[in-house]
Amino acid sequence: MRWSESCIPTLKEDPREAEIPSHKLMLRAGLIKKLTAGVYTFLPLGFKVLKKIENIIREEMDSAGCQEVLMPVMHPIEIYEESGRIKSFGPELFKLHDSRNRLFALGPTHEEVITRIAREDMQSYRDLPQSIYQILIKFRDEIRPRYGVIRAREFIMKDAYSFHADDKSLDGTYRKMESAYRNIIERCGLEYRIVEAESGYIGGNESHEFMVLAENGEDEILSCGCGYSVNLEKASAALSADVKGEGTLEAMEEVSTPGASTVAEVSDFLEVKSSGIVKTLLYRAGDRDIAVLIPGDREINDIKLSALFEGEDIRFLEPDEIEDATGGPQGFSGPVGLNDQIEIIADRLLEGFGSMIVGANRADTHIINAVAGRDFEVDRYEYLAMAREGDQCPNCDSRLSVNKGIEVGHIFKLGTKYSSAMDATFLDSDGKGKHFIMGCYGFGVSRMIAAAIEQNYDRAGIIWPREITPLNVIILPVNSKDRELMDAAEKLESELLEMGMEILIDDRDLSPGVKFKDSELIGIPLRITVGNKLREGKVEILYRESMEVIEVPLEEASAVVKKYYSD
Repeated sequence: MRWSESCIPTLKEDPREAEIPSHKLMLRAGLIKKLTAGVYTFLPLGFKVLKKIENIIREEMDSAGCQEVLMPVMHPIEIYEESGRIKSFGPELFKLHDSRNRLFALGPTHEEVITRIAREDMQSYRDLPQSIYQILIKFRDEIRPRYGVIRAREFIMKDAYSFHADDKSLDGTYRKMESAYRNIIERCGLEYRIVEAESGYIGGNESHEFMVLAENGEDEILSCGCGYSVNLEKASAALSADVKGEGTLEAMEEVSTPGASTVAEVSDFLEVKSSGIVKTLLYRAGDRDIAVLIPGDREINDIKLSALFEGEDIRFLEPDEIEDATGGPQGFSGPVGLNDQIEIIADRLLEGFGSMIVGANRADTHIINAVAGRDFEVDRYEYLAMAREGDQCPNCDSRLSVNKGIEVGHIFKLGTKYSSAMDATFLDSDGKGKHFIMGCYGFGVSRMIAAAIEQNYDRAGIIWPREITPLNVIILPVNSKDRELMDAAEKLESELLEMGMEILIDDRDLSPGVKFKDSELIGIPLRITVGNKLREGKVEILYRESMEVIEVPLEEASAVVKKYYSD
């Protein structure tokens, strides 16, 4: 492979639209080319990395007993109406009409499609279990595509689905998939965490995410030395015993707080910590009003709140609705004296509060020393506040630490969510019809490239892990017009090709400095420089990861390369 004949359009400067290292480097190294927001062409080097990741995934999926298929990209909208997911996808679902004005969607995932196949073709418990996977382009109309291929509108994903007669069978496949995902990421040479996760719009009652650790990751992971890890969205806030306060149990009292409607303003005015103030957030869930109480120094976990009211629309009350419901303006709401028709849900952190400061449902007024159970009743306690670093690990007494990561895989126990909605059944051994028990297993193929770069780069460019490097060796003759140098480069190429290596010769008529910089930018693990040392029968080998340079005799260079890739 000759650089002069290859489509590797490297850039000297970072593109303006790129925000994080992987996006900048994928564009600068000529791995991808932007077509429009969130849509990219994979150029030759990027496509080579993509295919290597796909091959690793296929090997692990096949070893786990999965069968590969290829399902359609275009789906009739009726299947999403049948499953009830058309609403949960919302505007992220790409829609289009055909020439007969029939409505279709571009597939974001394939639960509905595969469930229809099972409904029609898996008739008996004797047909189970079955696991099916594909590697295919998916579509999601991201409102704000960003970070290159990490959050794109068109992306490549491996999705797998399993069908079972019972939960024990599902659990067996779930563990096989967990092991396969571990193998995939480890073979790609990346550091990762498996974390407990929310199921989101996919649904199900158990799920785990596979997070590649990265400083610029979108997701925050709370973890503990005992091995516990959880996605921030899934984590439940829990204070260690040594930081819980008892508070006072004096009689509650109204105090004037003119103009202080936010937690920060009340905290400053009353000269108290924000953790002792309780926010009362008012929502409309379906046709009823809800008051949610959380500590003033915490944020609400919207995903956990939505899960409490699954299937119902939930929204904040508007200012005029708040005044109608509480009798006071926005910013001064509290649980004392609320209408009995308003359900009060408190975060479990508040179970440890002796007393609290709350709004008085009257302008410029708050209540101090309010006590749940004495001055107002809580209908139920739930985990609703966002967890954070320093919260107590649920498995031990240690405090959780936070890391950032990029989600590359997500596995779900779906149960009968889709088979019940779509009435997909099989005949059990007793001759009765039962709904399939299902699992779902997604892996972001194109996203994996960005995750690998986020974990492996330096000032000069990308540092590819050996298993997924687009090429094994770049041979760099410092002067492509020098026949002696080119002959030596081609001799090396021939030897390495016989060993099964993938080689790029930089035969461009450019200065050595430019070629060196480009080779470090694209990140091939080994660079063999054929230059002035050839007069002494030697070449230079650069190890990209360490930037170490060694001199070796020309006839030994191939053996050095072989040893590097054999270790």
